Amino acid sequence: MTAPTVIRIGLCGFGTVGQGVWKHFERSRAELESRLGVRLELARAAVRDAKKKRGVSIPAHKLTSDPLSIATDPSIDIVCELMGGTGLARQVTLAALSRGKIVVSANKALICEHGAEIFETARRHGAHFLFEASVAGGIPIIKSLREGLVANRFPLIYGILNGTCNYILTQMEESDTPYQAVLADAKRLGYAEADESLDVGGWDAAHKAAVLTYLAHGVWVKTNQMIVDGIERLTPADFRHAEQLGYGIKLLAIISRDFATDELSVRVHPTLLPSSHVIANVNGVFNAVSVKGDVVGTTLYIGRGAGQDATSSAVISDLADAVELLKNDRRAFITARKESRNVTKKAACKLAAPQNIRGRYYLRLTVKDRPGVLAKIASLMADQHVSIASVIQNRADRPDAASLVLTTHESNEKAMQSTLVRLKKLPAVVDTPLLLRIADFAD
Repeated sequence: MTAPTVIRIGLCGFGTVGQGVWKHFERSRAELESRLGVRLELARAAVRDAKKKRGVSIPAHKLTSDPLSIATDPSIDIVCELMGGTGLARQVTLAALSRGKIVVSANKALICEHGAEIFETARRHGAHFLFEASVAGGIPIIKSLREGLVANRFPLIYGILNGTCNYILTQMEESDTPYQAVLADAKRLGYAEADESLDVGGWDAAHKAAVLTYLAHGVWVKTNQMIVDGIERLTPADFRHAEQLGYGIKLLAIISRDFATDELSVRVHPTLLPSSHVIANVNGVFNAVSVKGDVVGTTLYIGRGAGQDATSSAVISDLADAVELLKNDRRAFITARKESRNVTKKAACKLAAPQNIRGRYYLRLTVKDRPGVLAKIASLMADQHVSIASVIQNRADRPDAASLVLTTHESNEKAMQSTLVRLKKLPAVVDTPLLLRIADFAD
């Protein structure tokens, strides 16, 4: 097969990321063409409204309102799916792959929900699906797992995967400001969407964790199979208590696998990290990912996790890989880790039972300020084999109430969830308890 001398690229979706890709691609086109040895053409872009004013200039004849026409156009070699969502985006992706095209995507929700179908379609039709921009923005975490660290197995991957949450938590900690006020500020600055629930509820990070889990372990874990908690119930007092205990608080995605038992757990939740830990000091909209390999040890990746420029950088990186694939007749590319061996390995790797997910915990309770309340709570927790390590007691905001912050010795998810159910039933507990996990990663 003769490599093409002109490679034509179509963009399906022309919002913030799509415009960033167009802008930066055009700016660096000459250098890219020199390095890749081909001519590159941004052929067409699919938009919702052709008359809408945009931050980049694009000829009217290159615009279409039909993204499927780009996916099925035989003259277009590479399709960039930048629309978001899982409906039309899935149709466009499958249509392009079924025609043997290369698809570049930044859509973590699509991959999380339909990844198995997408990769199977790509395999069946000799196509490729590249998705560096779907996780951690400009951090090349997917290439690292798929290529640079291919010699390793991964007992632990964890990190900050959502810049919106990290910005909110940073502001709450640094300015001692309540969650709702910081959220409003994040929306004003464009760091949070009008509907923030996908971010602050932990679901965006969970989608990204699903992608990393597949790359590292060759299995798809759905979000309803994960522990997923958001940041909505955190208060400035939690940060003060954490600091008193020697910790910071971050929303972490944690992917851990015990290779002795072949049990895998995937979690997203606010986590207390030692204040001295590098990731505890990654602030603002930045992301950070720690990867522990059995050969290389621990590697750490920090960078901008969202925004037009960071995401565009990752998309253009995939475009460059796609060009190399076309030049080399598609043979010089390493697929996702264990993808080809997953037929025999998938059955062996099972999700960890709640009682096998172990750690220490932070528990905040608002209780009636009465004698004997702490003793009743301690007795209840002891009945669930949960041992208290420390207690912080302060006045609560409401009259005649106290705030109790308890930390535990090592316990497990089953015991803690059972404890929460019983605590909610205690007449002395006047508000829903808040449970956070404590992580002392031994890197």
